[in-house]
Amino acid sequence: MEKKPNVDPSFPKEFRSTCPIACVLDILGDKWTLLVIRDLFLNKHRYGEFTESPEGIPTNILADRLRRLEAAGIIRKVLYQSNPPRAEYYLTSKGADLGRVLGAMRKWAERHVPGVMSPETFPQPEIRD
Repeated sequence: MEKKPNVDPSFPKEFRSTCPIACVLDILGDKWTLLVIRDLFLNKHRYGEFTESPEGIPTNILADRLRRLEAAGIIRKVLYQSNPPRAEYYLTSKGADLGRVLGAMRKWAERHVPGVMSPETFPQPEIRD
């Protein structure tokens, strides 16, 4: 792992190193985050829609991942009801750029993981910056 002793002072402190792959993993590197992003590409926007995905994300983890993705500027939370508060989540332009990453992962899995099933294409997500 690359150390940060002579790093530009503007480099965010929350990252382990200046390695670009390590930085991406610091944001997206767990077993749930990219699945939430996948669901946003599949035009799921509401909390209940995310919980209906076949992987069965626990609600406490879903809430945490949505907060983290919003803090990273990857998604935007939009309130659609105030009492009780209810929100929808949308990819930002920054988040939509992850479509290429998901596509590459899908192609790799189709080539190397027997029996995977994937949609022909991901729909164009609704982007809200």
